[in-house]
Amino acid sequence: MRSWLEKTFQLQARNTSLRTEVVGGLTTFMTMSYIIFVQPAILGQTGMDRGAVMVATCLASALATLLTGVLANYPIAQAPAMGHNVFFAVTVCGLMGYSWQVALGANFISGLIFLVLALVGLAGKLIEIIPDSLKQAIAAGIGLLIALIGLEYAGIVVARPGVLVGLGDMGSKPVLLAFFGLLVISSLMAYRIPGAILWGILITAAVGLPLGVVKYQGFVSAPPSVEPTLFRLDIIGALKSGLIPIIFVFFFLDVFDTVGTLVGVCAPAGFIKNGRLPRGNQAMLADSVGTVVGTLLGTSTVTSYIESTTGIAQGARTGLANLVTSVLFLGALFFSPLAAMVGGSFTYKDQVLHPVIAAPLIIVGFMMMKAVARIDWDNVSEAIPAFLTIVVMPLAVSITDGMAFGFISYSLIKLVKGEGKKVHWLVYLISVLLVVRYFIKYVS
Repeated sequence: MRSWLEKTFQLQARNTSLRTEVVGGLTTFMTMSYIIFVQPAILGQTGMDRGAVMVATCLASALATLLTGVLANYPIAQAPAMGHNVFFAVTVCGLMGYSWQVALGANFISGLIFLVLALVGLAGKLIEIIPDSLKQAIAAGIGLLIALIGLEYAGIVVARPGVLVGLGDMGSKPVLLAFFGLLVISSLMAYRIPGAILWGILITAAVGLPLGVVKYQGFVSAPPSVEPTLFRLDIIGALKSGLIPIIFVFFFLDVFDTVGTLVGVCAPAGFIKNGRLPRGNQAMLADSVGTVVGTLLGTSTVTSYIESTTGIAQGARTGLANLVTSVLFLGALFFSPLAAMVGGSFTYKDQVLHPVIAAPLIIVGFMMMKAVARIDWDNVSEAIPAFLTIVVMPLAVSITDGMAFGFISYSLIKLVKGEGKKVHWLVYLISVLLVVRYFIKYVS
């Protein structure tokens, strides 16, 4: 067994050991496993069966994580992406009114495009056409949108006539529970406790039980059936519904997330050699396969997780850590009652709230806001499009519109400034298509 592990993952060449990789894989799982509880709660808002979503999340995460470890031999785990699930549930299904089956169909097509490009080795090159300022702004804008949804799930932010939004009842049980969860997670993170978000979720749920905000449903059981979401995607419906712009957004969000995470995780770990990431395309291939299989099972875009840095910090240097994380995702299938408790709803003054997962969403939003530090705010032609991208996403509750404002303004400002030749022609094409989309929607 040890010889197989050595041959497959090259432990000695990477200056690591079996024990180190196991600890690293466990640490990564603890840090990112909050998605097991958050994903069903978010996608459940679309009418999807939450038990089936949990199973799909665990299976797709286990597969993509394993493939990354075996194909690329990197300790970079994968799971459904925060932000993508919000775009799926809130924008595509909520605001735009499409069924979750059609949304899954669009998500599947985007994953298939990514898969084909990864197979021919072109996926990584696509990211080069997007200006760095817009890449960072998209991440930050999604972070603000996620945080806003977390505040709404807590009841901290509510609808207010005349001013659109305002503060809710700060003395209500769900608000106080969400604040407690936020304090717990923040404190654990401040002390660099591995799995801070997961521990925060579990502690908050436990406190919510005696308050009556969380309903006890048990802890362990046989895995739920995946049948309610298995192969229920509507590919034909996605094509007939004119969801080409949505497919485009799903695709580019996946590419942005994957490349950004690979660079962010691999650079500090020393995996990048001479400015290039060996086997980077294999990692992107695993990502795309995870998305395609995930949509077939019944979950949104699967991508690389920045939380993998916690496992690397523990010394993980090979895909063996991913094997451990993958096995743990499979073991999580038996904790569906706990997931149902964590993601359960609580009705307060006609508001359907999710106070236990509110704090994790706010914290994830905080983590994604770090991207604003990498924007050149002194360069107006870069900064204004970035700013518009960041503010429009949460205020319009739309990742699509945030990206549209960013791309269109970037193209126009660069042209006016006389720097049009520095912009890739595909950026102009995307901008034109987005303008046409608005013309068709609002003028014609």
